[in-house]
Amino acid sequence: MRVGMGLNYAGGFAETVTELGDYERAGLEIVFVPEAYSFDAVSQLGYIAAKTERLQIASGILVLYSRTPALTAMTAAGLDYISDGRFTLGLGASGPQVIEGWHGVPYDAPVGRAREIIEICRMVWRREPLAYSGRYYQLPLEGGTGLGKPLKLINHPVRDRIPIALAAIGPANVALAAELAEAWEPIFYLPEKAAAIWAGPLADGRAKRDPGLGPLDVIASAPLAIGDGVTGLRELARPYFALYIGGMGARGRNFYNDLARRLGYESEAGAIQDAYLDGRKDEAAALVPADLLELTSLIGPEGHVRDRLAAYRESGVTTVNVTPLAPTHAERVRLIEQVRALGS
Repeated sequence: MRVGMGLNYAGGFAETVTELGDYERAGLEIVFVPEAYSFDAVSQLGYIAAKTERLQIASGILVLYSRTPALTAMTAAGLDYISDGRFTLGLGASGPQVIEGWHGVPYDAPVGRAREIIEICRMVWRREPLAYSGRYYQLPLEGGTGLGKPLKLINHPVRDRIPIALAAIGPANVALAAELAEAWEPIFYLPEKAAAIWAGPLADGRAKRDPGLGPLDVIASAPLAIGDGVTGLRELARPYFALYIGGMGARGRNFYNDLARRLGYESEAGAIQDAYLDGRKDEAAALVPADLLELTSLIGPEGHVRDRLAAYRESGVTTVNVTPLAPTHAERVRLIEQVRALGS
């Protein structure tokens, strides 16, 4: 499995980027830069591209609604250019709280918009005149001044098909990822239950997949710590699960809560949401099931982590995106070395 890592710059962004060389030498192959409602990911990705030579870089993720499809395509082409063909465009829908609260645009038709954005991006990268008539995007614009022209990208991209990773958990969106994207990035990936939840949508999408896209890269994220006395570090993920299951959406409109229920934690998901939305965040975190923390992490003795990596691989994961948990940079680098060796 390929080893990736989400960017963590709690100690300073420039310092973290400088340290990426050590991670790369340890076996890290790709770094993902998030973009929620903090600093933008694009400027950070550009900085990383300039400071690295071989490491793959990815947005993790750019939301569908924050940029026009053409700007998304231009941005990806620009990042691929300055990185000499090392960029992966990670896309996702996020949720109505962020999209309507932060970006101020309606959260609608995430699956349909994702399909059209992917199609438009690939037209742009092929330098085709941008004439597109979709349900959600019409280029040139219909009903405007009438002066719009079907333009094509001025520059010649490094690649005419930049890899796209689609973050998705709902059945229709997962099917879309398997049909159109180079990679699929779920959340709360639990290997033993992945097939029961996602095998059907993945099969539906793969049945329509262009063979030229190659096999679907399945990206699963997990915190990482290896040793005999590290299992307590699983507890660090409690606030994360409580936020998503409890607070990332209203009752009846929380995709992550729905996923937790589909994973078999129906009563727990309801209790976590009730506590979180009532302002009892610590209680919500305490209600996160211990086995959910264990089964979605790579934390434990070496043999346990080896077994968990095997479970990920057997369930179809091809990239494991880890968060190394250790007090020093040297120890975190060692974790990348270890997980690389155990997963090979």
